[in-house]
Formats: sequence, C-alpha cells, structure tokens
Amino acid sequence: MKTIQVAAQQTFFLILIVFCLQFQASGQTNTRQITLAEAISTAKAQSPDALNAKQTYTNNYWEYRSYEASNLPALALTATLPNINQSITSQSVDGVQSYASYQYISAQANLALTQKIGITGGTLSLNSYLSGVHNANSPNPLPFLSYPVNIELNQPIFSYNPYRWDRKIQPLKYAKAKRKYIEDMEQVAITATNYFFSLLQAQVEKKIALTNLSNYDTLYRIAKGRYQLGKIAENELLKLELNTLQAQAAVENAELALENARFQFKSYVRLQDSTHIVLLPPGDIRFFKVDPLKAVNLANENSSSALDFKKRLIEAASAVNFAKTDGRFDANIHALIGLQQSGPTIPEAYINPADQRQVSLGVTIPIVDWGVAHGKIKMAQSQEDIVKNSVEQEAIDFQRNVYLKAVQFNMQQNQMTIAAKSDTVARKSYEVTKGRYLIGKMNDILDLNNAQIETDNSEKNYYFALHTFWRSYYELRKLTLFDFQTNEPLKFELRDYK
Repeated sequence: MKTIQVAAQQTFFLILIVFCLQFQASGQTNTRQITLAEAISTAKAQSPDALNAKQTYTNNYWEYRSYEASNLPALALTATLPNINQSITSQSVDGVQSYASYQYISAQANLALTQKIGITGGTLSLNSYLSGVHNANSPNPLPFLSYPVNIELNQPIFSYNPYRWDRKIQPLKYAKAKRKYIEDMEQVAITATNYFFSLLQAQVEKKIALTNLSNYDTLYRIAKGRYQLGKIAENELLKLELNTLQAQAAVENAELALENARFQFKSYVRLQDSTHIVLLPPGDIRFFKVDPLKAVNLANENSSSALDFKKRLIEAASAVNFAKTDGRFDANIHALIGLQQSGPTIPEAYINPADQRQVSLGVTIPIVDWGVAHGKIKMAQSQEDIVKNSVEQEAIDFQRNVYLKAVQFNMQQNQMTIAAKSDTVARKSYEVTKGRYLIGKMNDILDLNNAQIETDNSEKNYYFALHTFWRSYYELRKLTLFDFQTNEPLKFELRDYK
C-alpha cells in the first residue's frame, strides 16, 4: 500500500509540474498560431528548398539569355597597337647571302559586325580594316593599307549545323525551367505540409498523453478506494497503477517528440525567433472530384516531364545528324566582296578605293576510313532507339502515376468522413465504458484499456487522413500544374529578369 501511495503522490506532482510549466511558458513567451496556408506561404518565401529553386531557375534564365544574345549581331574591335620588331635577318643581294639589322613598327585594327545564320549554319560579317607599317631600313612609300568596308561569308555545306538544333532545344530547356520552378514550389508545399502535420500530430499525441495520464490517475485514485472496501482485486489495482506509470512515460516521450517536430518545422520554414508555435488544424475543407483522364491530359500539356521527353528525343536526333555529317563529304564556301586602297597617309588610304573580290570553295572527301563513320552512325542510331524506348516507358509510367494520384485524391472525401465518424464513435464508446467502470457496473480494466486505445488511434487516424488529403492535393497540383479547386492553371510568379 505504501508503494501505491508513493506512486499516487508522484503522479499528482507530475501533473502539477506539467501544468505549471505550461502556465509559465505561456506567461513568458509569445504564442503564435499558424495555419497550413501560412506555413506553406512562409516556406515558399524563405525555406532552403524554395531559395534553391529560385537560384536554379536564375541559372537557367541567364543560360537562355546568353543563347538569345549569341544569335544577335556581335560588334568587336581587334587591334595590335603597336607591333615593334627589331631583329637581325638574313638577306640575299646579287646571290650574296648576308645579315642585316631589321626594324619595323606596325599597327592594325579591324572592326567587325558578325551575324550567325541559324538556318544555314554560316557566318556573315561586315568588316572595316586599317593597317600601317613603318620600316626603318627601307621606307615604304605606301605604308598604310585600308579595307574601308567588306562583306565576308563563311558557309559550310553538308556539315552539322549546331545553330539549327539549338533553335529547337534551347527554347524547350527554358520552358522546362519555368515549369520545373513551379513544380519545385509545389514540392515545397508538399514538404511544408509534411512537417506541418508531423508537428500537428505531435501536438495531438501530447494532448492524448496528458489526457490519458489524467484519466488513469483519476481511475487509480477511485480504484484505491474500492480496493480498501474490498470491491476490486489487488490485481486490477496493480494494472491501473501500471497504466498510470506508463502514462507518465508516454507524456515524457510525447514532449520530446513534440520538441523535435517543432524544431524540424521551424528549421524548414526558417522561423528564427523563440515564439512558441501552435498549429491550427485545417478547418473547412471543400471537397471536389477530379477527372483522372483530365488530370492526365493536363499533365501531358503542362508538366516539365512532357517537355523533357521532347528535349531528349530532339537531342538524340541531333546526335544522329552529327554522326552522319561528321567526317563525311564536306564543303565550305568563303566569299568576300568589298573595297581596298593603300596610301602614304591614312586619309589617302581611303581615296578612290579599288574593288576587292574573293571566292573559294574548299572540299573534304573521305576516301577510306575503314568503317569508322559508319560505326559512329550506327551507335548514334542505337542510342536514339534507347532514348525513344526509355521516353515511351517513362511517359506511360508518368501518366499512370497521375491517373492513380487523381483516383487516390477522389477517395479522400470518403476516407475523411470515415475517420471523423470513427473518432466520434470511439470517443462515445470510451465515455460509456468509462462511465460504467466508474459506477461499478464493469470491473474488467481490459475493456477500459481497449476503449482508450481505440479512442487514441481513432483521433490519430483522423489527423492522418487530414494529412493525406492535403498531401494528395498538392501532389496533384505538382503533377498537372493545375489547381482543380479554382479550376485554373498554376502561373509562373517569378520575374523573368534579375
């Protein structure tokens, strides 16, 4: 009996300490209530995943800007100002070889406006060139040479054209980067939802642990009186004492789990203050149905995966085209037309310039390569077939996943209804069982324990169903980039410049 009294005293003091700590915490620190929407909004603004997603998009944005800029005319000035050369060189005069000191100063500058020709893969440039040479040993009566203007064309024929393929691939990559950013933001919402409900579940489990401790302490004190009157056996009293001790341990474990969940939540959403966090369960839920076939069609239209499939197929076709043209019959046309003149002074080098014309055709004809080019073509074609098969299977798996996610989401309304009803029934059942035990109409403590366990599990299952609903909702948004609740597509909300 002394042991039972000591245990009862310990229980009383533990409950008193817990409530004092809670009162002290509420009096010394501010309490901030956070909803699921606020948690997601904060996570999208400042979580590590959100910041990484923004930086990844920024890199892709500037990569695309660089590609666009590379297709614009480029103006460049190249110059050597000056080139001084003093050396001893050999020379032959009337068949006699001798050495003489050679000194000259030269300078040259070229201003070029260059434009890539994406369709043909060539380069067109507009140039203006000026050079001057001063030879100390033999003065040149015409030291300056000018090309006031000339137009130059370099055009490969039958060769691989990277510009044409980039025009197909680069816009896809940038469009994919935009969609990927939206998907990453939805993944942030999913992760924030998981942390939110982990903390909410920990709050619920602590509440359950404190409630159980209070209930078992009350039952234990009542059982002691019945035991003294000889109405219950000592074995039943010992079971209640054991339940009370286990409830004390459960409170401590729940408190530790709550602190850990609170730390993880605050760490992810980056809440640095010491405010006490209390989460509010999502209240009014507007249930709606999603057509699985519509979800699949939207995913095919909107997701980054759909663009990734297209990009990989184009890249494989580009590799095949490169293998077919590299090392094969090739030709290159170089054409130049413009004006040129020389003179003793710079102004005179620009007077009455003469015509300048130049056309050349270079060819490369492989004669024997022992099947090297043929082997490269076959390897590229084989790799293209692998990519096609992989993309086809991944597309099937992606569509099936979207379909199943839509079906799973449609089940949540029924699952939530069942969980809520089960929680209500379990609570009523426990209250009835507890009432019967308190008035002495039931003496089997196992029935009471079972009723308590069912009540706890039912409440946990309700919050688990609530978690599943919201996680499924954001997963479906991520896969389709469409909000079925508002019936609107998700919009890209990051600015297109930095």
